[in-house]
Amino acid sequence: MPSANPGLSSHDIGCPYCGETINVDVDHSVENQSYVEDCQVCCQPIVISVVIADGEEPAISCTVENE
Repeated sequence: MPSANPGLSSHDIGCPYCGETINVDVDHSVENQSYVEDCQVCCQPIVISVVIADGEEPAISCTVENE
């Protein structure tokens, strides 16, 4: 789904705790990023890591916070 901000894109990921699909926004102005975001379903902290290569879709991985 296109985002209202052209520097952002929306992506679905699976929560590593509850398995539900949640939506996160990725900022394309930063090539390598890692941040913690709470699951919108179970409220557990998810570490989200994003790598963006020129012209490619973001590579997104998510893990539990203390893994």
